[in-house]
Amino acid sequence: MEKKEPFATQEEFNKRVIRYRDIPAIELRPGAKSYVVSGEKVMVSFVTAEPNSRGSVHHHDYEQVMIVTDGACDIIVEGKLYHLEKGDVIIHPPNVGHGSYISDKGCSVIDIFSPPRQDFIAKLEEVKKSKKR
Repeated sequence: MEKKEPFATQEEFNKRVIRYRDIPAIELRPGAKSYVVSGEKVMVSFVTAEPNSRGSVHHHDYEQVMIVTDGACDIIVEGKLYHLEKGDVIIHPPNVGHGSYISDKGCSVIDIFSPPRQDFIAKLEEVKKSKKR
């Protein structure tokens, strides 16, 4: 297939593309770390949770779509358990209580938040500042 468009310049590329390896990890809780990428209206969080760890029940003002990419977990939503495995997707509306029990395999997920979580952005900025020191 012939490509008619020119390739982006390095400057254009650097404005739009983020290399995963360049994103510093933030700790979400003991046993869970995240690599966060944020735009104006949406945020993506690549999360890895250690085997047999737990995310306590919480709620937030953000809508969250969670995609399990590896491992398994039991998600608590409004007091009920939902067993999720690789390929499963669950949607958490704003202000609905949810938490997790991570399986003995561990679990990796992609969380998508709208709007972006300001608390995650603040954690990311802290990590970036501490790495510059």
